[in-house]
Amino acid sequence: MRQDPFGRGDRRTPGRAPRRGINLRFVILLLFAGYGAYYYMSNRSTDPVTGETVLIDRGLGVEDEKALGLQAYQQILGQERPVPQDAPVARDVRAIADRLIAKVAVVEAELARENGLEPTRFSETFEWEVNVIDSDQANAFCLPGGKMAVYTGLVPVAQNEDAMAVVMGHEIAHALLRHGAQRMAQQRLTQVGQMAGAMSGMDPQQQQMVMAAMGYGYLLPYARKHETEADVVGLMLAAAACFDPREAVPLWERMSAASGGEAPPEFSSTHPNPGTRIQNLQSLMPKALEYRAKFCEDAGRVALAP
Repeated sequence: MRQDPFGRGDRRTPGRAPRRGINLRFVILLLFAGYGAYYYMSNRSTDPVTGETVLIDRGLGVEDEKALGLQAYQQILGQERPVPQDAPVARDVRAIADRLIAKVAVVEAELARENGLEPTRFSETFEWEVNVIDSDQANAFCLPGGKMAVYTGLVPVAQNEDAMAVVMGHEIAHALLRHGAQRMAQQRLTQVGQMAGAMSGMDPQQQQMVMAAMGYGYLLPYARKHETEADVVGLMLAAAACFDPREAVPLWERMSAASGGEAPPEFSSTHPNPGTRIQNLQSLMPKALEYRAKFCEDAGRVALAP
């Protein structure tokens, strides 16, 4: 027994384990979890177009988001090669874009009405711009603020204006639904998780396992949800602009064939697999045709230039 210099002996109660200190790792994890929960709860809002609760940092203003989109757009155009504005394919793509843009506010308001909500009119501040980029990629994009591009590699896969409008409508929907801002908020939560793991003393292997679990359980499903939302809104937009939404199904069949049918399993991908996507689009077709009947007005048809 340890001797007390003042002769008091060991005053510990027999059979009782010595008191342990506070577990610092647990405290750190608890603090980060609390911050993550606070960030999530204080930055939630309801998207009127989808009716879903979304996470968008309240510190990111609309003008800030547009500025980020413009910066990214200028960087891409500085690295890629846009075709001349008077080229036939550029004129045709702009004509399709003009028809879609003319219906954005209409579709936004109608989808919000179906959810019993008022539209945000977010797209009213967009400064639309459309370029065609000379590239073999079968791709397109629309950045916050309405900065759009279509790659020439998409033209032979789309084959017609209706299919091209489905793709472009999908990309416009991403910007309309502020999916970029949502991803930024999601990345912030991910960074909080990474910092919590590092500061709590987790070894690299443990951190990797946690981030993998977060990826498969949260990040990838979140990305696939964005793609599905953009499919819905984009299809309604194309239909309202007098394009044939039924071209969406053969389009994605061609997109699958163009990729050689090689796609990762859906659970490990940011996109739904083509089969799932086609099934979803087919289920949406009655509603899309209703939108076409309700909102389509006479519009000149565009023969997509090769």
